[in-house]
Amino acid sequence: MTEIGTKYLPLKRSENWNRRKRALMTSVIAIILLMVLVVSGFFIGTDGLAVNFDASNSAPSLTHPFGTDWLGRDMFVRTVKGLTLSFWVGLLAAFISALIALLLSLLLVLNKTLDSLVTGLIDLFLGLPHMVTLILISFMLGGGLKGVIIALALTHWPRLARLLRAEIMQIKNTEYITVSRNMGKSWFWIARHHILPHLIPQLIIGFILTFPHAILHEASITFLGFGLSSEQPAIGVILSESMGYLSSGMWWLALFPGLMLLLMVAVFDSLGRNLRNILDPFKGQKG
Repeated sequence: MTEIGTKYLPLKRSENWNRRKRALMTSVIAIILLMVLVVSGFFIGTDGLAVNFDASNSAPSLTHPFGTDWLGRDMFVRTVKGLTLSFWVGLLAAFISALIALLLSLLLVLNKTLDSLVTGLIDLFLGLPHMVTLILISFMLGGGLKGVIIALALTHWPRLARLLRAEIMQIKNTEYITVSRNMGKSWFWIARHHILPHLIPQLIIGFILTFPHAILHEASITFLGFGLSSEQPAIGVILSESMGYLSSGMWWLALFPGLMLLLMVAVFDSLGRNLRNILDPFKGQKG
């Protein structure tokens, strides 16, 4: 190795390690923030959701940090409860979506005909307008919590499935899989012991990055009236109800819930990108 290579190789390794360490610290902070949000949703009581006309239309104050709405309900409590609900809806929808993507991508190792069908299905879903598909599925299922979760799960798997399929195609013809086939191992055994462990990092990252999309789309279709019921303290419901009061100067009804929703989405997006740098050594070495 040349003198220049000897001189700069330790520096490059140190830089890569510092980058991965920063990504790990950022991920830990993001996880702590999310855990605080979810746990606080359980421990905050529902007293702030009760109607109190004496405190209606109050601007943000020490007593009510996010103000109150036209019924006197505490907007901080409504926002936290709504974010907690969005968290669990996004978690369940993203999990089901990731599971669908994994199962469909694994059909590549079984049969070329099945793989062609899955590829066509991916292209079909990616070619359809996303919001229109979401609204149609949710509307057909009657809306509500069940309809929203199923609609989100059925529309967020194609991109992850395409990514997993590309990973499988790269390793399907590797030497160790060829040796396993020559030893008489079934494709089920190969998928379980060789392919699935290779897909786990991509699956985890894809699941986390699907999460913010699911949360935003849940809020969007709920805002349009095709999602969660208006009786539930969802962020989409809060934003939809606040539209009729913004012209009256009650800006806090939409500002704080909207900012908190964007904050949650940004934290999940940051968590996914940092985990990609940690789990994927090639990504972690890039600037």
